[in-house]
Amino acid sequence: MNKLCRLLFFALFVRPIMLIVLGLNVRRREGLPAKGPAVLVANHNSHLDAVTLMSLFPLRMLPKIRPVAAQDYFFRNPWLKWFALRIMGILPLDREVKSKRKHPLAEINEALDRGEIVIVFPEGSRGAPEQLGDFKVGIAHIAKKSPKAPVIPIYMHGLGKVLPKGEALLVPFFLDVFIGEPIPWEGNKTEFMEHMTNQMTALAEEGNFSPWE
Repeated sequence: MNKLCRLLFFALFVRPIMLIVLGLNVRRREGLPAKGPAVLVANHNSHLDAVTLMSLFPLRMLPKIRPVAAQDYFFRNPWLKWFALRIMGILPLDREVKSKRKHPLAEINEALDRGEIVIVFPEGSRGAPEQLGDFKVGIAHIAKKSPKAPVIPIYMHGLGKVLPKGEALLVPFFLDVFIGEPIPWEGNKTEFMEHMTNQMTALAEEGNFSPWE
């Protein structure tokens, strides 16, 4: 039932909005993984970030695509929790409590072990429109624990204006998605983070967009 609801939500609601109301231009779509395990690493400006990335995949793949989301935000009330778990299929991340029995990122690596595609926003929370924030090292921990899962950087432009942080009204605006080359894990956390930062910065500059107003 949950899978059916998710398919209907994306087929009848998300895709028409992305393709007709907003408009979507994807650079190097062939860089998207055809199957898991894989990690999609993206910038975070809007609540539409996850649904935008999920809409890039065939509907049949949606049950295997798991966005990581903050448990403290999406578990605030029963309806939001139901939507996050049943429709979006999130992997809830507890940003407050650090259990000694289980690493807070362990569930992400378990999803990768099951062959799923995980969406991670390493900035941690939504930032200023079209500005890259600092990346948290948790993504390096994920790569270290699942070295065979490709880590694919993706930069999205436009979502910060379509539905920025603090706003509830969607504004039609064209979206650009830039898909980069997989970042290999070579055993060094510092080098991995530098590689990822450089790739994301290069993707952000690729569109040669004018300064955000």
